[in-house]
Amino acid sequence: MPIKYDQPPRTVLLCDYSKGGFREPEMVKRRPVIVISPRLRHRTGLMTVVPLSTTVPTNPAAHHCQITLPQPLPGFPIQVCWVKADMIATVSFDRLDMFRTDRDPNGKRKYLAPRISEADFSAVLACIRAALGL
Repeated sequence: MPIKYDQPPRTVLLCDYSKGGFREPEMVKRRPVIVISPRLRHRTGLMTVVPLSTTVPTNPAAHHCQITLPQPLPGFPIQVCWVKADMIATVSFDRLDMFRTDRDPNGKRKYLAPRISEADFSAVLACIRAALGL
């Protein structure tokens, strides 16, 4: 189920790029992302995110950095990820979801939305600046 509310920067969510509108070599599958934008007034239903990859880049550059997630994510058991800051995107809440874990004793689904460390987020922002030439 897609998120309904803005999530704070540093939050790791699941983005479904396969919902149309993207074409290769753009992102075209489900992938963990980090929220990088704060909640902006008068901009509802959108968040800016940077995608993560568990594959080491073929040619690492200034717009890539390695981070360690605070815990393994369902469907993505590797905690060490690479930031793909050259692929930032502003996406609809409809594409974003928290990671589903299991169910509580009443059958209600549990969700996971970890946040990366401040140090890792600073590295992510440096990669974004490099990707945008800022």
